[in-house]
Amino acid sequence: MAKIGRQYWLLKTEPGEWSWDDQAANGGVTNWDGVKNKQAQKHMKSMKLDDLCFFYHSGPSSRRVVGVVIVIREWYGESGEVAVDVKEVGVMRRMVDLKEMKRDDGLKGWGLFRQPRLSVVPVSENVWERVCDLGGGFDGDGRESEGLDD
Repeated sequence: MAKIGRQYWLLKTEPGEWSWDDQAANGGVTNWDGVKNKQAQKHMKSMKLDDLCFFYHSGPSSRRVVGVVIVIREWYGESGEVAVDVKEVGVMRRMVDLKEMKRDDGLKGWGLFRQPRLSVVPVSENVWERVCDLGGGFDGDGRESEGLDD
């Protein structure tokens, strides 16, 4: 059964491996690959053109949503190696830290907290909106950067 409308995801990366700065310096486009976990690969195979993804820095010193990318090429690959291509949309106006998200009642039960080692996590529309609210949105979201006091 085909899902109607845009889907949302979270893509985790260690900043020492691939950071937001690397993404931006690469013309904003990269192939997201190197995912070995079968469940994460299944999520990648479910990604469709124009799905939006939080770009999340993982690791001991920087667990936070730093930006947003969009899927520009759906799943491809062979022999267990899969990839999707993503393009930078914009940086979060304010990075959203994992500790802050865990304290937020609107985010209770999110898969990011239940399976913290999973590198590709589905994001419901409600969770997407809440994280965007916490971060004041992201550059390129069509919102004004001022007057976002909620």
